[in-house]
Amino acid sequence: MNWSVLPASGSTPADTSVRRLSRRLALAFAFAVAVSAGVASAQAQDRHIVMASTTSTEQSGLFAHLLPAFRQATGIEVRVVALGTGQALDAARRGDADIVFVHDRAAEEKFVAEGHATQRREVMYNDFVVIGPKADAAGARGRDAAGALRRIAAAGQPFVSRGDRSGTHAAELRLWKDAGLDVAAARPAGYRECGCGMGPALNMAAATNAYVLADRGTWLAFRNRGELAVLVEGDARLFNPYGVMVVNPARHPHVKAALAQQFADWVVSPAGQQAIASYRIQGEPLFFPSARR
Repeated sequence: MNWSVLPASGSTPADTSVRRLSRRLALAFAFAVAVSAGVASAQAQDRHIVMASTTSTEQSGLFAHLLPAFRQATGIEVRVVALGTGQALDAARRGDADIVFVHDRAAEEKFVAEGHATQRREVMYNDFVVIGPKADAAGARGRDAAGALRRIAAAGQPFVSRGDRSGTHAAELRLWKDAGLDVAAARPAGYRECGCGMGPALNMAAATNAYVLADRGTWLAFRNRGELAVLVEGDARLFNPYGVMVVNPARHPHVKAALAQQFADWVVSPAGQQAIASYRIQGEPLFFPSARR
């Protein structure tokens, strides 16, 4: 006798069939729920964007303050690749980033004109400062940034250049040009390129008592100052604006343009602008919101 097909005591074959059907439906439902949960989990995990940005926004501590607020508001994670502005824009041109957040307005406008983004949005600004030894052997102290570089070169004093195609490096090269010096053709005696980010450049300047151009935000966050101090500030040529651009999906269909657009919209919204304004070190703001709405 095949006991496996006998109905349970007191039940009919029809009852057994119903129970079997119920079990199958329950299993099918459980499987559907599991698949749905897995898809939802995968979608949640995929809610991230890659942002190519500058070492100044990273090393100043701004992103550690800003991005958790954005994630809390939207559920989107931002993975930052901190590079010089030129390198960040190159990464975006290759489609290796969904959004760029940088500080070289001329290069950013060219990026848009080339069709790599459809819009540049103003986000915030701070300023550059010329840092140097407190003793200031070159006599650079004052408000004239180009004049300060001219005096540093004439005195043969050490100067650390980022040399990395960053927004800071581009600003420095413009100042050397304004000073009447072509550092590409003839470098001053003390001129040294580090090919590095803002923090390492400041470390090198502190170690060698050298002059260096820095963004104020990274300088305020920098602690290994040694004998260095701010010597030149307030020159209009030291103005340092930042912009954000979503990579054009027409160029790179794989980019997460919709998610990236949410960041661009948020960072210029009242909430994003307030988050930028509230970031301070020892009570001093590092960046000033400047979005045009």
